Amino acid sequence: MAAFEITGGRQLKGELTPQGAKNEALQVICATLLTKETVVIRNIPEILDVKNLIRLLGEIGVETKQKDPSTWSFRAANLNLDFLEGDEFKKMATRLRGSVMLVGPLIARCRRACMPQPGGDKIGRRRLDTHFHGLEVLGAEVDYDPIKEQFVITGDKMKGAYMLLEEASVTGTANVLMAAVLTPGTTTIFNAACEPYVQQLCLMLKQMGAKISGIGSNLLTIEGVQELNGADHTILPDMIEIGSFIGLAALTCSEITIKQYHPEQLGMIPHAFSRLGIKFEQKGTDLFIPAQDHYEIETFMDGSIMTIADAPWPGLTPDLLSVFLVVATQARGSLLIHQKMFESRLFFVDKLIDMGARIILCDPHRATVIGLDRQLPLHAANLVSPDIRAGVALLIAALSAEGTSIMNNIEQIDRGYQDIDLRLNAVGASIRRI
Repeated sequence: MAAFEITGGRQLKGELTPQGAKNEALQVICATLLTKETVVIRNIPEILDVKNLIRLLGEIGVETKQKDPSTWSFRAANLNLDFLEGDEFKKMATRLRGSVMLVGPLIARCRRACMPQPGGDKIGRRRLDTHFHGLEVLGAEVDYDPIKEQFVITGDKMKGAYMLLEEASVTGTANVLMAAVLTPGTTTIFNAACEPYVQQLCLMLKQMGAKISGIGSNLLTIEGVQELNGADHTILPDMIEIGSFIGLAALTCSEITIKQYHPEQLGMIPHAFSRLGIKFEQKGTDLFIPAQDHYEIETFMDGSIMTIADAPWPGLTPDLLSVFLVVATQARGSLLIHQKMFESRLFFVDKLIDMGARIILCDPHRATVIGLDRQLPLHAANLVSPDIRAGVALLIAALSAEGTSIMNNIEQIDRGYQDIDLRLNAVGASIRRI
């Protein structure tokens, strides 16, 4: 097991280029199963979750080829469906939450899919109901095999249909969308997620020959086609990493420039940071964050405490709430963090309290942060990364803290952030992998 040795209290300065979006990568890579032709995907992040998914596709029979460090080609001409029935598939799929998005393409292309309970971050309940209900509306049959502990989905009688998703699930929308593009008839998905990840998936599918309208809205209409072609697709910069870098700059009083940051794809992220008093400016295609000794959290117009809460796009992504919480620990003022989606995502605050932060965990979904305005800086501690996003938030906290911290279980961070230690060291951080 690897760990980070982090010497904090350093002011950073330089340029950071965000990696390709992890969540988009997992979706569009799964979509390569929809065609026999070659699909080229660029700006793929070299992270553990993506590597595991590409390895899994290779076992299913997809020809995968790495053209350069961030570009891969995929050709799913001859699929090995027998592999889906075996123990090795179950073992590989349970390590990766994104493996659930294999179901939509497989049921569309092969009319059969198997799926064990997928893995991923332990951040609370992550239901699959939206995925399977949407497929059932299309005519698929979903059964659970208690002996093999896996779902078996068949789709011999699928046809287009109208559906109202019970939640605007990003992966649920992606799964149903990928199934619908090769399903005869018209499919209408209402309450669809409309995050940039889903928009990018739609654009790639359209390039492959799919007929999709309503992209960017919560109402998608899909006209099923018989087959799809190849494509050449480029993944967007990761908005979660961009938000993490903004938080890093603020907490460490650092001057950071984020390259090629695509402001139109960030939703409420810049506005939410500005409500914490963090200043930044756009310089061409880059985002410049100046060094700030102090930043003050706003209050609402009636004087009540500021609340930062997650919401479906274009609201604030839940993946960044842990970073906002850490940044607030050294702000002037108080902040209520309301994590609506996952009931276990705030449990990492005990580590921050050990570092000297003043936080009240109100319940599994809410935490109140009393900002210390840098009067009492965080101090070093022994830390454990509980999941990808909380792990990076704790890494940011350790980089601001006086002294040397040790962070264990950094494999969780490696699942979502490419060479984070090397890239941050290049702008002045001191992170040693041990």
